[in-house]
Amino acid sequence: MTTGDAPRVVELGDAERTGAIALWEACGLTRPWNPPDTDFDRAVGGPTSAVLGVVEPDGTVVATAMVGHDGHRGWVYYLAVAPARRRSGLGRVLMTAAEQWLGDAGVPKVQLMVRTGNEAVQAFYARLGYAEQDTVVLGRWLRDD
Repeated sequence: MTTGDAPRVVELGDAERTGAIALWEACGLTRPWNPPDTDFDRAVGGPTSAVLGVVEPDGTVVATAMVGHDGHRGWVYYLAVAPARRRSGLGRVLMTAAEQWLGDAGVPKVQLMVRTGNEAVQAFYARLGYAEQDTVVLGRWLRDD
């Protein structure tokens, strides 16, 4: 992608796996208890999920959004924009693509989670029309790996 060209969002695959994971790490999105390589593989290999991204002609992954759904609620994870490319509109482009992907799948609602204390990211989503939901997210590990 050169300056002035509209970013083209594509579904990522094995060829972009390493670049996507490196981007997630550079953006501070990974956690030791949640291996990003496993997340990438599950999303790319699943029938109701994908990893969307913007890839430069040289193969560099500069933005991603993981999407998935249960048929009713869609989710967005790993929205990431390369630090040098932030505030360029790529986050908005990826969210629009994620919403389109989920809408095309017939999903009526999209949700996402933002870690507590990350006010800058919460403000980004608020500008896109996202509002805090009156819910508590609960979780439990099913496996110990």
